[in-house]
Amino acid sequence: MSNKITNVWVIIILLFSLNNLSAQQIPSLKKVGNKTQLFVNDKPFLVLGGELGNSTATSMENMLDVWPKMEDMHLNTILVPVYWELIEPQEGEFDFTLYKELIVEARKQGLKIIPLWFGSWKNSMSSHAPAWVKKDQKRFPRVRDNFGKSQEILSSFSDEVLLADLKAYEALMRFIRDFDSKEQTIIMMQVENEIGMLPSARDYESLAEAQFKKDVPKAVIDYIQTEKEKLVPEFLHTWKTNGYKTKGNWETIFGKGVQTDEYFMAYYYGLFANKIAEAGKKIYPIPTFVNAALNRLGREPGAYPSAGPLPHVMDLWKAGGNAIDILVPDFYNPDFKHWCDLYGRQGDPLFVPEHAFDNTAAAKALFTFGNYEGIGFSPFFIEGTKNAKEEPLGKIYDIINQLSPIINNHIGKGKIKGVLASKAIPETIVRLGKYELSCKHDYTLSWNPGAKVDEWPLASAIIIQTGEDEFYIAGNGIVITFKDIEDKNLNVGLLKVDEGSFTDGKWKAMRHLNGDQTHQGRHINVSHNSYTIQRVELYTYK
Repeated sequence: MSNKITNVWVIIILLFSLNNLSAQQIPSLKKVGNKTQLFVNDKPFLVLGGELGNSTATSMENMLDVWPKMEDMHLNTILVPVYWELIEPQEGEFDFTLYKELIVEARKQGLKIIPLWFGSWKNSMSSHAPAWVKKDQKRFPRVRDNFGKSQEILSSFSDEVLLADLKAYEALMRFIRDFDSKEQTIIMMQVENEIGMLPSARDYESLAEAQFKKDVPKAVIDYIQTEKEKLVPEFLHTWKTNGYKTKGNWETIFGKGVQTDEYFMAYYYGLFANKIAEAGKKIYPIPTFVNAALNRLGREPGAYPSAGPLPHVMDLWKAGGNAIDILVPDFYNPDFKHWCDLYGRQGDPLFVPEHAFDNTAAAKALFTFGNYEGIGFSPFFIEGTKNAKEEPLGKIYDIINQLSPIINNHIGKGKIKGVLASKAIPETIVRLGKYELSCKHDYTLSWNPGAKVDEWPLASAIIIQTGEDEFYIAGNGIVITFKDIEDKNLNVGLLKVDEGSFTDGKWKAMRHLNGDQTHQGRHINVSHNSYTIQRVELYTYK
């Protein structure tokens, strides 16, 4: 067979493969109303996730006790680190045996996987780079701080670092495409992990210094001019204060100081991560995200992992390209709503890939799906629980899983609300249709024994309006009363309240609630001692 004929057949096979991938409807993000949903196997998918500890998935033996816990907590997805040092121990020689075994077992367990690419950076550091990268600092230069001291952080300005990382990520994506595109066990990809600059606000290595002295790249200028009306307020204020300049170096346009140092690093970190994501998407274009370690209030850049995809530098990341679908927060910071609001203020979807596995995780998981109509939620070190069957998170995941058909059918239509309640914020007012709902912590009830304790447990609820007067309300520790917005002379009564469950999308009432359960028809109470779903019908009277 001639070379020309061989080449023709190669092209035909390639085109067939690409068309076949398209026909299979690989995992994707789609705009639905005013929200974004994840679709897997061409169906909406809510990520009820858990992230494994950093070293748990380094062998299948370590996973033996993990799988039953995931089932007991009603997870549908695990987030699993992929370690560059393990898949490419020798340059150009790749081994995906471990990940084949993990994928096969996850399929048996009915779980999806989101790989976390621990490539050039993991928690700012380059701890998971292979030995052949770590030992060759001339070829793979490291960051230097403002004192000239070398750090264990690979330079984002090095073409050699980028190329080595990119080749490894491409190999990973080819493996996923070839081994898993039909089954779609892998549903999203995280590119790098908690990228950030430490202990100074920017890199002072020679490659970085050369870039810092140059004019701000055209891509940044074009972006901030085009998106001027949508820029995050903090970033816009800095640009405005310096006269909305569009020519000059970083200090000319944004002023001198650590803030500008962080802007500079944010763009080049974003550019690097976008190039990695873009290369992977050319092979297998499933959704990608990059996560950030949140900064603490009052800390200057360099005193926290600076220049990661944080809200105040999000525009610099977006200027670096559009191959990254979502910029997301990792939570070890108590002000959950504040940070989630910041991540959503430009209309971006919310995904929480990592949250401390603490006693607030369950309530915040429900709030993610209710208040933000989010893509998913995932506590860290999920396997650390000792009694998985009694975990509050598992009970909340069970509720969300039951409600998922209704949630998915109403996303983006203004029919879903979520509330969090605590002693500090005991009440939230929400509106759905013609009704105003006052949602309070159930410890606000004077007869509740918990009312007098010093610290109230975090409570939450999701409220879904499925008809003009019909609602499904689920959660833990919330009391709700109703008002008619359109006619204040009308009273709102509870026509019918049933507690029940969904099986295969069909509602089954298990208990009709009245009397003490509804305070004689005066409120809905999803008490703190239970995790329930209630179907509520309202009516009005004079």
